[in-house]
Amino acid sequence: MAPPVTDRGLKSIVWQKIKATVFDDCKKEGEWKIMLLDEFTTKLLASCCKMTDLLAEGITVVENIYKNREPVRQMKALYFISPTSKSVDCFLRDFGSKSENKYKAAYIYFTDFCPDSLFNKIKASCSKTIRRCKEINISFIPLESQVYTLDVPDAFYYCYSPDPSNANGKDIIMEAMAEQIVTVCATLDENPGVRYKSKPLDNASKLAQLVEKKLENYYKIDEKSLIKGKTHSQLIIIDRGFDPVSTVLHELTFQAMAYDLLPIENDTYNYKTDGKEKEAILEEDDDLWVRIRHRHIAVVLEEIPKLMKEISSTKKATEGKTSLSALAQLMKKMPHFRKQITKQVVHLNLAEDCMNKFKPNIEKLCKTEQDLALGTDAEGQKVKDAMRVLLPVLLNKNHDNYDKIRAILLYIFSINGTTEENLDRLIQNVKIENESDMIRNWSYLGVPIVPPSQQGKPLRKDRSAEETFQLSRWTPFIKDILEDAIDNRLDSKEWPYCSQCPAVWNGSGAVSARQKPRANYLEDRKNGSKLIIFVIGGITYSEMRCAYEVSQAHKSCEVIIGSTHILTPKKLLDDIKMLNKPKDKVSFIKDE
Repeated sequence: MAPPVTDRGLKSIVWQKIKATVFDDCKKEGEWKIMLLDEFTTKLLASCCKMTDLLAEGITVVENIYKNREPVRQMKALYFISPTSKSVDCFLRDFGSKSENKYKAAYIYFTDFCPDSLFNKIKASCSKTIRRCKEINISFIPLESQVYTLDVPDAFYYCYSPDPSNANGKDIIMEAMAEQIVTVCATLDENPGVRYKSKPLDNASKLAQLVEKKLENYYKIDEKSLIKGKTHSQLIIIDRGFDPVSTVLHELTFQAMAYDLLPIENDTYNYKTDGKEKEAILEEDDDLWVRIRHRHIAVVLEEIPKLMKEISSTKKATEGKTSLSALAQLMKKMPHFRKQITKQVVHLNLAEDCMNKFKPNIEKLCKTEQDLALGTDAEGQKVKDAMRVLLPVLLNKNHDNYDKIRAILLYIFSINGTTEENLDRLIQNVKIENESDMIRNWSYLGVPIVPPSQQGKPLRKDRSAEETFQLSRWTPFIKDILEDAIDNRLDSKEWPYCSQCPAVWNGSGAVSARQKPRANYLEDRKNGSKLIIFVIGGITYSEMRCAYEVSQAHKSCEVIIGSTHILTPKKLLDDIKMLNKPKDKVSFIKDE
């Protein structure tokens, strides 16, 4: 048996579960199968295994279920698909009648609950050719070792659009997301206490109630007809508006900076070396990427040349500053180091590309952004006049509209909303009338834009003693939430539970006489309890980083963070602009 591609957290768990519930379930010694995948399961498998892993499981070829294929009647087919009309109809086409069957027999595995209507359709059409039909309850993508996504970017529109005609679409997407979140808990073998951020919108509350109900149903009866009680984990559901600042700020940690400034799509980075066009996948199989992705760009630029010197045993080969051309020479001289050096070259290119974007314009912007976000300058002095801080950015012709809009938003967030007159003036001065919805539509996320909010801004943790770079003083809000949750400091009025709270996460720290005293509550969690976070409407790379940092600092608890999708500032602004426009088509809803 081939070892799993990665021993990294969530990816590993998902691959082991797919192996046990799908491949081991239909394996026959010496028998090869064809595998059929739809769009979602293609992403799911790509995130946690390689083609060599599938070969080891007896899969000869992987096909797209939507495409026309030649029949291979002497072979059996394994269908790993989502329970949607589209995927089921494609399956039924492959088994139209005995004479037209594309394959010898079919094994069907659904990612999650298959509606009766679809199940009956399959049963009526071709039950004789089906050897297995099962639901395996993995309906999410393990993106990184501690990060998952439901892969439903359209949910952002349905959850935050003000258009009342979308209400039905919103209900359907909420149900679907709740089902998917339950599969995250089931895969982790957790029945967590569910809580949510109560204000200012009610999406988190609605989704939390749905998840709680579905968890109850899911864990109602196992093989022994026993109910699985609440485990020592907790699931927190939050609306995206909880921290608007982290979504628009320029981040200077490596992964967040690269995805913001460079055109990286599907984790693929294109670069030039030795005059040749190349591409690299930024993934966790690359240990160097895992080691440096959360570090500040300044540290990365120092670190890669140092690593080069570690790798090359001959000092002379890398004397002086390591340049890309010197690395190319080194690869020729030392072929046995080629693989490691190739990774260095990729990351050095990536870092230099980031710096080429950063140096001319972004560097000046970052100081302004940090001052606005924190309300204090690098010396800790209070910003008295936020408009005075903002103006130089707006007057600078080298900044594009997106950067100016990001700065205007940080100004508005810093003063907790502004007047209509002030906003109009800003929009006209910067000539962004066509883009003004990128600013105004934040109000649909519960963020004060116009008029100013009477509510005070939430208090932040004092992190003044923590060492930071001057242009990276802001800490994403999620870090406060994670630390407070682990230390049992979240206010239960602001963060209510949907269910009875697991004893060790008891917000007040009060426990009954039969339980261990509070002093030992961390001991209770040493057996690997989890804090699972779900943000409705996207998470940022800097928020992902916080999950790793907090897990590192609090060994008793692992943070698993997820969302509908992953955000970059530009994509988010484009999505926010569309919130008050009509949506043509629901692309992802089951059975549409």
